[in-house]
Amino acid sequence: MSFKDIIDQQKEGMRAQARYGLIGLHLVSGPLVGLAMGYGLDCWLKTGPWLLLIFLFIGICAGFLNVWRDTRELLRKMDNERSGRMVDRSNKTG
Repeated sequence: MSFKDIIDQQKEGMRAQARYGLIGLHLVSGPLVGLAMGYGLDCWLKTGPWLLLIFLFIGICAGFLNVWRDTRELLRKMDNERSGRMVDRSNKTG
């Protein structure tokens, strides 16, 4: 294994970490943004906790929607990589 192969493996590992870390970030950022917007609107309009609760719920839904989209995209990429490896193996054995 050459030095270039080791570097390429490390780059792929860092890309995977970034992809999976993004899922956690999306799960947290949606509710936080909704909470902040609801709190700000409640303070400005003096509506009590209602806008905070509404925007928190919207933020939670947005966070889970982003996680679902990211997960679906990652699974699609994993399937494409897996099918590409299957083709490579069949070409080597055939």
